[in-house]
Amino acid sequence: MRRRRVLVLLSTFLLCAAALGALAVTADDPVEIDGDESERYPGDTLITVQSYGWFGNHNGDAFIVDESGERVWEYQPDDATVFDAEIVGDGNVMVSYGQRIPAADCPEAFRGGVADDHCIRNVVEDVDRETNERVWSYTWYDHFMSYHEVHDADRLDSGETVIIDMGKHRTFIVDESGEVTWEWSATEHLDEGTEFWEAHVEGTSREDHHYTGGSQDWTHMNDVDRLDNGNFLMSIRNFDVLIEVDPETDDIVRVIGEPGNHSIMHEQHDPNYLEAHDHVIVSDSENNRIVEYDVDTMEEVWRYEGTGPGSQERLQWPRDADRLPNGNTLIADSRRFRVIEVNETGSVVWGHDLGDERGIIYDVDPLGPNRELSEEPKAVPAGDELDGTNYSGGVSERAAFAESWLGFVLPQWVGLPGVAVIAAMVASLLGLVWEGIWLYRNE
Repeated sequence: MRRRRVLVLLSTFLLCAAALGALAVTADDPVEIDGDESERYPGDTLITVQSYGWFGNHNGDAFIVDESGERVWEYQPDDATVFDAEIVGDGNVMVSYGQRIPAADCPEAFRGGVADDHCIRNVVEDVDRETNERVWSYTWYDHFMSYHEVHDADRLDSGETVIIDMGKHRTFIVDESGEVTWEWSATEHLDEGTEFWEAHVEGTSREDHHYTGGSQDWTHMNDVDRLDNGNFLMSIRNFDVLIEVDPETDDIVRVIGEPGNHSIMHEQHDPNYLEAHDHVIVSDSENNRIVEYDVDTMEEVWRYEGTGPGSQERLQWPRDADRLPNGNTLIADSRRFRVIEVNETGSVVWGHDLGDERGIIYDVDPLGPNRELSEEPKAVPAGDELDGTNYSGGVSERAAFAESWLGFVLPQWVGLPGVAVIAAMVASLLGLVWEGIWLYRNE
């Protein structure tokens, strides 16, 4: 009987080893092209990676890949989490990031307290693409890295730069000399006691809006764009809304979404406003989808959740999506460590994955065949002219969530099936060891 158990355990171990080997050999590329690659919008792509490896490993970067996926430019500031990047008018790249620096280089007010050995410097800078030298910058300091990094900055037609700052819950404009020419405070316009709070958030408190510990991240303001009418569209992640602000009066003139209504948005990122259609494309991160709304009616007109219902085919925590002139949509699939471009029927026609580097992608911008596109192209089709995908809910969504986190520590081909095989291998190996010990003691 005991010999039979040994044979069963040994057979199980060998079968599992063979199955694991088969998974590795037959593993598909993380970006599976299921559409016609000739439909891909031409040109290079600008990508930013927040960080590589586990959280706290601050070594993100910004880079440009050509159509073959080869990096043709790269910039990596030291010990930094990198968020937004865009080509500015003179061809340089404007990069936004938070950077940990030694305490000796910090202003006195930012030494000690939270950390004795460092402080955080938030940086928005223009980088010469030929030399990687800084040609312009605006910086400020903070105690915290997480939830205080600068996530977005846009160059305005005036040459000024608008920046959204989650650490100080503000949006502000700086000119080329670094002088602040306009500033808008979320504390004055969103917090308890304001008209916004009374109209949209009454009955809740700051504690309902996440992360009210040391970092006091009650807004998580993560994106700002100037609209054609001169107003600013801001993404207030922890309220699950977008707001339109008139910079002449500082008034909130429109609210898109409803605080706490996660069926519309749940901790969204990087809205892509389609001015010609009055639509907005939202990277609905915690709902693991890209969704487009008609802003006047808040009717959902388009959705993309992945190429299929299987867990390996689902989006995970997407944080950027741009509609392209040919009707394709470029998506940063953050916790799948990849960028994909889907056509008007929802098929993947191009992709770029980070492979074993395991980088949390944040931002992706199409540059066009002559790098003529702005961060958000204007002349693009609306979603109600396109087909998307909808696989909401179910076991596959929960499995996709688990597999996306496993990807930080295991090869992407392993997935939940591979984990089950590894667990069976370990169990059979432990059984063999136990049987060996028993036989040795009872000889």
